[in-house]
Amino acid sequence: MLTFLFLIIFSRIIWVAVKATWSVTKIVLFIFFMPLLFIGAIIGGLMYVAIPLLVVAGIISLITRPVN
Repeated sequence: MLTFLFLIIFSRIIWVAVKATWSVTKIVLFIFFMPLLFIGAIIGGLMYVAIPLLVVAGIISLITRPVN
């Protein structure tokens, strides 16, 4: 019975750790690599791809921004 209790507790702790790691990974990828992708597209001459992506990202950020 005690082993089963430990299994439940540790599985929940591991699940929370995985969720936290995934959240941090998404934040890092969005903050650091997304701008690098846009800058690389502009430098590489793919302006016709970079500008619509920036417009869509701006519209999404305006729509999903929390209202105080």
